[in-house]
Amino acid sequence: MGTHDALPDDRNVGIEIYVNGEFFPRAEARVSVFDSGFVVGDGIWEGLRLHQGHFAFLDRHLDRLFADAAATHLDIGMTREQVTAALHETVNRNQMTDGVHVRIMITRGDKKTPSQHPSNVIGGPNVVIIAEHKLADPGVRSSGISLFTATVRRPPPDTLDQRINSHSKLHEVIALIQATEAGADEALMLDPTGAVATCNATNFFVVRGDEVWTSTGLYNLPGITRGVVLEVAREGGIVAREHAFSLTDVYSADEAFVTGTFGGLTPVVKVDGRIIGGGVEGSMTTHLRGLYEAAVERSIGASHG
Repeated sequence: MGTHDALPDDRNVGIEIYVNGEFFPRAEARVSVFDSGFVVGDGIWEGLRLHQGHFAFLDRHLDRLFADAAATHLDIGMTREQVTAALHETVNRNQMTDGVHVRIMITRGDKKTPSQHPSNVIGGPNVVIIAEHKLADPGVRSSGISLFTATVRRPPPDTLDQRINSHSKLHEVIALIQATEAGADEALMLDPTGAVATCNATNFFVVRGDEVWTSTGLYNLPGITRGVVLEVAREGGIVAREHAFSLTDVYSADEAFVTGTFGGLTPVVKVDGRIIGGGVEGSMTTHLRGLYEAAVERSIGASHG
């Protein structure tokens, strides 16, 4: 059980997937075996939620997508407005309005031969958009999740900058495998100094007293939900710190939770076999979820205008 567990939905069998401006049935959507993402993990992506016909925090997601493209010298081949139009076209084509998770994936394009060098790209980038009817399993939130601290560390920015939402996720996959083999739901990952960095696919927070802590942000993806939670906490008069802390601080925390676009805020009830707090969702986590959900409503309300 993990934060990306979703309720089954038979409607997803018949979805149409956007591939480079065209739509294909799920079973027929394809990219080349020479695609840069398949060959060397050379690509970037974003995950978004559709609420009441509007994408929550769309501007923030597009900001991160285009920043990642610039950082990796990847020409998306589309303007911000064109990407927005393609996202809306995809959900409209599938008659989707709510409870939808959308992933846009962009690779450098097809290679003329399997290799790293960008000069071997033929043509433009490959852009794929997959929209699915996807609701988080409420059982995950109610029971909370367990974490296991993986031996795999988050690399420093001069190795592979973790602030880029790239297709290169093998270290996270290996960490998750370690965690699941140890009987946990997801992996907690440390940075090169031994401080807590993040989880394999979500951002990690602890609550200590009346303060909320998360990592420095140097070794993890700058999650959209993470950023919103920090903002609404501070606006609500809660001390929210981004600083280095250790597993000692985690084991003795009053509460812990993770954040992500799909699951929102999910309580963490056990880390490395140690019960956190009372082993149930804490009051601060519940309060912050309410503040975050209100921010989602404001976001889609602004897009109405």
